[in-house]
Amino acid sequence: MNIGPHLLKNRLIAAPMAGVTDRPFRSLSRHFGAALAVSEMISSQAHLRSSTKTRRRTDHAGETSPISVQIAGADPQTMANAAKHNADHGAQIIDINMGCPAKKVCNVMAGSALLQHESLVGRILEAVVKAVNIPVTLKIRTGYCPAQRNAIAIARIAEAAGVQALAIHGRTRACMFNGAAEYESIAAVKRAISIPVIANGDISSPEKARQVLACTGADALMIGRASLGRPWIFREISHYLATGQYAPAPMVEEIRATLLDHVQQLYSLYGDVTGVRVARKHIAWYTSELRGAQEFRQHMNRVDCPTAQVEVVNVFFDQLANTATTITYEEARAA
Repeated sequence: MNIGPHLLKNRLIAAPMAGVTDRPFRSLSRHFGAALAVSEMISSQAHLRSSTKTRRRTDHAGETSPISVQIAGADPQTMANAAKHNADHGAQIIDINMGCPAKKVCNVMAGSALLQHESLVGRILEAVVKAVNIPVTLKIRTGYCPAQRNAIAIARIAEAAGVQALAIHGRTRACMFNGAAEYESIAAVKRAISIPVIANGDISSPEKARQVLACTGADALMIGRASLGRPWIFREISHYLATGQYAPAPMVEEIRATLLDHVQQLYSLYGDVTGVRVARKHIAWYTSELRGAQEFRQHMNRVDCPTAQVEVVNVFFDQLANTATTITYEEARAA
């Protein structure tokens, strides 16, 4: 699949997730097979560009091309300025957030709240596309609420404005993350427009990935929550789609090495104090299904320095593997 001049190596994209898809997370997603990893949402407000949070979110040091940066906002000119600023600072794709359902985002008429205002959507997209000479993509939901599913109308507006790919989460804003994602709306959008369509929502296994591709006709898949603590899901899905066979489950030693690499990158990006705090949620995700995880997390959450955190992780994995290095993830899961 192409996004402008960028040919993606496969059909798998790591979804933007606020507070999650920082540079270390994107790096690991790409390492395990994601063809693209979109940054976490960045505010379009100019006065926030110098904040520590924004500077970290726009840190692309050593990142693999293409670099996709997601921006959020509700004012066409402000969004255009933000797009140009990020393009001038390393972004190779600008992604526009019209899918976030969070109240604090929707309350300022950004994210999925914009789906209620089709004319404003058009003005924002036109302004951003005109402001930059790199591809612009868009992420939406199927509508604001089940009674107002207008994904086809938004998709046609996006295509007319020059947007070069559209990602759709199979829920409305009102649904948040409740219930099951539906894919009929994504299939209808795919039939209605000619630009690439990326399906998103509840893609948590190789089998589900194949099912969603089949029922939507989508050009690619965007995977979010299923990759938390499980970045090898991209490898699993890619292998299954290519061969029809399951990839071997990761060995516990690979999980340990991946986790430790991840937390070291977090310490480097955030510093020791914040890095330890950010690492806690990732460590919890990596170990959530493994034997003894609850007791381990209680201990780990009381640790407040990188050296001690790494030591606690190593002790847990040593006990889990019982000094063996050939135990698989499935064998190490809690009964």
